[in-house]
Amino acid sequence: MRVIAGSARRLLLKTIDGLDTRPTTDRIKETLFNMLQNDIPGCVFLDLFSGSGAIGIEALSRGAREAVLVENNPKAVSCIRENLKTTKLEDKALVMACDVLTALKRLEGKGKRFDIIFMDPPYHKGLESEALRFLAFSDLIHEDTVLITEAALDTEFKEDEIPGLTMTRVKEYKTNKHVFFKKS
Repeated sequence: MRVIAGSARRLLLKTIDGLDTRPTTDRIKETLFNMLQNDIPGCVFLDLFSGSGAIGIEALSRGAREAVLVENNPKAVSCIRENLKTTKLEDKALVMACDVLTALKRLEGKGKRFDIIFMDPPYHKGLESEALRFLAFSDLIHEDTVLITEAALDTEFKEDEIPGLTMTRVKEYKTNKHVFFKKS
């Protein structure tokens, strides 16, 4: 796995062994960032369920002003820190070693608002809906915040299950999809 574009272009990223994380493939990552290319420069980026940190690092490499990466697996947190050091982007990143809802609660009320929020939770556990429901009425988002969740193809999102957010786009791939939301 590598950084595709920007200041850290072509640098290889480490991942942790095992099935606990599923790194987003370079091809899917490239498609995602092509869709976001106009929104990334200068943005404040939140990467939930970060795994190796590849998505947050890609955003920083492409010009995000800062990124917060949230991961609760200690091995993955170490991997994120190593990848940030390798890419020389650690000064623009905050790594939070805790579960996603704890991180969101700690961030709330501190005046920080995110322009883009990406999450890639373990599939079929309902964690994305839980995080989206929290974020919908949180001060962490503003009217133009783009929220993206990576999910299994068979994951369904019903608008009435996530009040306060509207689904704006779905991009399907062979094995998964990206679902985009905005504040209603």
